[in-house]
This record gives sequence, structure tokens and C-alpha cells, in this order.
Amino acid sequence: MFTGYAIITAIAILANAGIAIADFVRAESVLANSAEVGLPENWLPWLAALKAAGAAGLLLGLVGVPGVGVAAATGLVLFFTGAVAAHIRARVYYNIAFPGGYLALAAASLATAVTR
Repeated sequence: MFTGYAIITAIAILANAGIAIADFVRAESVLANSAEVGLPENWLPWLAALKAAGAAGLLLGLVGVPGVGVAAATGLVLFFTGAVAAHIRARVYYNIAFPGGYLALAAASLATAVTR
């Protein structure tokens, strides 16, 4: 079971760290998507920090602090639930798979962390 948890969590760490970096550098795709869902541009650094903290927490959980890993996965599930809700509220469906994919990764990481 640990192998599955480690693989899923490692993917979630990389994905969240990657999107946090894209947010921090204000990648064009991030800016365009944020504008479409009505997210103020000045929120990006804060949201990037949350994603980076989630990735760091998942990493801590992976290396031996399970409570932090579960808390980080829970936070990411809540975060990306909000992102999916923002897409639905703004009726931006064509790219809802992106926050949905991050939500699925966070949920899988949480499920495997809790059951390991």
C-alpha cells in the first residue's frame, strides 16, 4: 500500500509545485484562466502560496510526518473544490478538467494517506 501512496503523492507534489510556480511567475495561461473565472490578479501570489504549502505538506507526509500529509491533502481537496466551484459559477467548462484533475490527485493522496 505504501508504494501506491508514494506514487500518487509524489505526482500530487510535482503537480502542485508546478502550478504554484506558474502562479508565482504569472504565466500567461494562469492569468487568462484567472480572468475568465473572475479571480482578481492580486490573489495569485496567495493562492500560489497555498498550493506550494500543500505540496510541502504532502512531502512532509511522505517522508514521515503523516499528520501533516493528511492535513495538506485535506487542504488541497478543499482548495481545488473551490477552484472547480469557481469554474462552475463562471460557467467556464472547457478547461474544468484542470482543477478537476488537481482535485482528483489531492483526493487520491488523501485517501491513500488515511488508509496506509
